Amino acid sequence: MAATNSDSAINTVEAQLKDIVQNLYNLIVQSYDHHGNKTQEAMKREITSLIQNLVKLSQKAPAIHIDIPPEVTSYVEGSRNPDVYTREFVETVQRMNQMMKGRFDAYRMLQEQLAWQLSSAIPEMKDDIVKVVESTGGKVPT
Repeated sequence: MAATNSDSAINTVEAQLKDIVQNLYNLIVQSYDHHGNKTQEAMKREITSLIQNLVKLSQKAPAIHIDIPPEVTSYVEGSRNPDVYTREFVETVQRMNQMMKGRFDAYRMLQEQLAWQLSSAIPEMKDDIVKVVESTGGKVPT
């Protein structure tokens, strides 16, 4: 139930943020295409709406707790795009996964070679070697 309350609170804050962005967009459009008193009145209404939305957001937002990694926060504070951070992070993870797969494959080949050489050198231990290799997920050398 807590997750549902948290989700609804997040959705409410998200809607409020969208309203704020819309208010700001409307103000930009109105200031660009200014036509005197009518535009001034519309801008006053838009600013009033913006202030109301900001007040609502400031009242609701403290109830929301979202963990944001400090690296992302420092990235944004440095005027950098967090999407770039995400892309770099994914690329690093992919590189590390490839490296780990290479190590895994190398260790698996070493295991197979050791098992083959041990079973050739000490034939009476072949059954034990097969059990060990199979229990660790390796292929039994023939």
